[in-house]
Amino acid sequence: MSKNKRNGFLAIHHREGSFSNRWIDYCKKNNIDYKLVDCFDHDILKNLKGAYGLMWHWTHWDFSAQIFARQLIKVIEDSGTKVFPSFNTCWHFDDKISQKYLLESIDARTVDTYIFFKKQKAIDWAKKTTYPKVFKLSAGAGSSNVFLVKNFNEAKDKINKIFNTGFSQIQRSYFLKERVWHFKRDKSITSFLKILIGLGMQFFPTNLEKNSKKERNYAYFQDFIPNNNCDIRIIVIGTRAFAIKRLIRDGDFRASGSGKISYNPTEIPKDCIRQSFQYSSKIKSQCMAYDYVKSINKWVLIEVSYAFNQKVYEDCQGYWDIDLNWNEGKINPQNFMIIDFLESLKE
Repeated sequence: MSKNKRNGFLAIHHREGSFSNRWIDYCKKNNIDYKLVDCFDHDILKNLKGAYGLMWHWTHWDFSAQIFARQLIKVIEDSGTKVFPSFNTCWHFDDKISQKYLLESIDARTVDTYIFFKKQKAIDWAKKTTYPKVFKLSAGAGSSNVFLVKNFNEAKDKINKIFNTGFSQIQRSYFLKERVWHFKRDKSITSFLKILIGLGMQFFPTNLEKNSKKERNYAYFQDFIPNNNCDIRIIVIGTRAFAIKRLIRDGDFRASGSGKISYNPTEIPKDCIRQSFQYSSKIKSQCMAYDYVKSINKWVLIEVSYAFNQKVYEDCQGYWDIDLNWNEGKINPQNFMIIDFLESLKE
């Protein structure tokens, strides 16, 4: 723990490789009194006595956090202690069904989305709709749980499965194909070793797969937006926005996970930046990533997420402020988070 500079301390749940690494570095460099806590302890509320704030980077890969993180954050906030991510920031994280209703409630310009909780209603709709459509699971990051359905028969197969045996959040064959694709692109020892791990996963499920719940009893479809060669991801943290352009690989329709990224700020539509600031204000989020695709002559929102792969954004060339002024220079998103969070404690 560092030298005390204010009444109480900042509590940080530390997980190696997460946002917490840089949060801890910031506290050490700026003489911020902090304490490492474990949000999985049964007496976490007792351990937070004296804390003026809690920072916890939890992810969709952590099946234990998925069970109770939102609920714990709500309880802590209601007790008067601020949290990053706040409940407003994360209650809809890795939950596309929740996101549909959230984005509709703030009048976001989104891709048309159709959700059914009765099998027959889903089939009746599938008979009448146009194709192709995009079928998604509500949970699961990246593009592993996103499928292009080209006709009624394919849609019916997805509907039958999700209302019966259900889908695993972990698509083993997809991850193996991804590792092969990355090896062809990178030709590195690391990417080759990942193929071997992927082969092992075909026979031995990971703890994550064994503990993740099956996705069942709903059908989630979105309109397919054709003729896109990329998507745009905007991340808003407070009054700053930074962005990347993700290119779609050959023979696919998804940009997430391609690893083909442009960091050129001139390629980012100002309209997307402006909309993202507006959406963050309405959601009251501390940090949010927004994914856009172009539909005819306008950019539409697909989904949102408070968490992201921090390594991807280390090559961003700067950020826009809320007035859309460009600020050149290397960015540190985790520092943005903790600076804003500590500032909010003064309010």
